[in-house]
Amino acid sequence: MNLIMIVFLVFMIALMWWQSKKAKKQQQEKQDFRANLQPGTEIITIGGVIGKVVSVDAQYEEIVIDSEGSKLRFGFNAISREYVRPAYVSDDDVDENGNPLPQDGQDDADEAQVPVDRAIEAPETDEAQGETK
Repeated sequence: MNLIMIVFLVFMIALMWWQSKKAKKQQQEKQDFRANLQPGTEIITIGGVIGKVVSVDAQYEEIVIDSEGSKLRFGFNAISREYVRPAYVSDDDVDENGNPLPQDGQDDADEAQVPVDRAIEAPETDEAQGETK
């Protein structure tokens, strides 16, 4: 019984140490990102405001961003991450399985091909007569 308690305690300590190490690494990465912000970088704040960096004041840990003509000032801690616009594909451009539909200007050569499961097989022969059916 004592052995199980000791193993459990060691496991819990190791888990807490690993989580702490992971959190410190993430915190250091965020600090490095915020310290290296340059004008022109597109960012998103923790409140969801998206804009381009206009100026960075490292002394006061403030940043000014331009969000569609509105200039806003934030503290470094309000910057979440660099913003990357997600790719968008309209439902009209894909079939029900998510595969892209052929464009209007493309040849329909793919439709003319025979699927593998329907490939032409060798003709059957009548062994007795040696003729093809």
